[in-house]
Amino acid sequence: MARYRLSLSLAASAVALAALFGGAAPGYAQQAVETKAREALLLDYETGTVLLNKNADERMPPSSMSKLMTAVMIFDRLKEGSLSLDEKFRVSQNAWKTGGAASGSSTMFLHPNQEVRVEDLLRGIIIQSGNDACITVAENLLGTEAAFAEAMNRRAKEIGLTGSHFMNATGLPDENHYMTPRDLAKLARFIMERFPEYFSIYSEKEFSYNNIRQHNRNPLLYTMPGADGMKTGHTSVAGYGLTATAKIDDRRQILVINGLDTMAARSDEAQKLMDWGFRNFENRTLFTKGEVVNTADVWLGDMDEVQLVADHDLRFTLPRRAAQNLDVKVVYNGPIPAPITKGQPIARLVVNGTDMPTPLEVPLVAATDVDRLGFFGRLGAAAQHLIFGHAQKQIESVASAVKQ
Repeated sequence: MARYRLSLSLAASAVALAALFGGAAPGYAQQAVETKAREALLLDYETGTVLLNKNADERMPPSSMSKLMTAVMIFDRLKEGSLSLDEKFRVSQNAWKTGGAASGSSTMFLHPNQEVRVEDLLRGIIIQSGNDACITVAENLLGTEAAFAEAMNRRAKEIGLTGSHFMNATGLPDENHYMTPRDLAKLARFIMERFPEYFSIYSEKEFSYNNIRQHNRNPLLYTMPGADGMKTGHTSVAGYGLTATAKIDDRRQILVINGLDTMAARSDEAQKLMDWGFRNFENRTLFTKGEVVNTADVWLGDMDEVQLVADHDLRFTLPRRAAQNLDVKVVYNGPIPAPITKGQPIARLVVNGTDMPTPLEVPLVAATDVDRLGFFGRLGAAAQHLIFGHAQKQIESVASAVKQ
């Protein structure tokens, strides 16, 4: 059983509250494990908590990991009904020459003028990493690969990929074709949430086409229970990279690594970092949506205090040692002047514990409306304040609780 102490602190600064409400997801990058990867990002899927950050916002050549975006362009059309899995696309000479076996790059081994089902092309892109399949899709959907890349960029902005720019459908080297690890993680999560019906393709270990069988290059599919996607990448410029996800028990993690020297190093680093995340962190729900966390004093209101609640489940990714003995504080600038609107952020919950380099903070909101007193009520409250004053003190411990 894990204990946490709940205490209440008054007189939090407005600056601190403003920073909280506009803040980013919490993270533990300061204490993260070392990695040989040039770029790396490991995060918890559910809470978005960053467990490892090494150059996660640096632009990098994503190589074939950018085929995650190519697949999204197909998924979108399948979902809206403008494309079907049974529809056939014709392979051009350009697709065969630029992305096929003749180019010496990753290929589905398509033939010129061959007609290929969209479902097979999807597997050729996801499992075999076929550049010929990517170009075939691009040309059949938008006429040219350049037009397809422009559409990728527009869609990327809609998804919220702020550090990405695409010049082609394949990820082949181009100085203006780049992504950040954070964008790749965001894109992986988008695919899992938006297209669960197609996500399972990323876990398939092999695919055969034109009598040629090829294996999925994601090393975690063969070594790690719970691993179920996503995409590898490699060019001489980018090095070896991997965007991967795995779920063990009730936790899913997303990992992006890039810039490794060998396939073996990519496999070793991916396994090490995933294992580290699952071994050292756990998810814990402290309060559920609507649950009363504490109360706050009200000034010049028709109620003396207002209940503080969570507007969503307060679920955190915590170091395992921290989760066993948490210090939980409610902080607000009090008393809160009326009127107060139900759902208005008026306090924050601050969570601290062992192995946590910085506390985690989330807003708490008012559970009900609080109207302002009328003129005579305010006059009486003001008089009372002049006589008795208003004590603003820090209450070291107002409650204790035990949660599993």
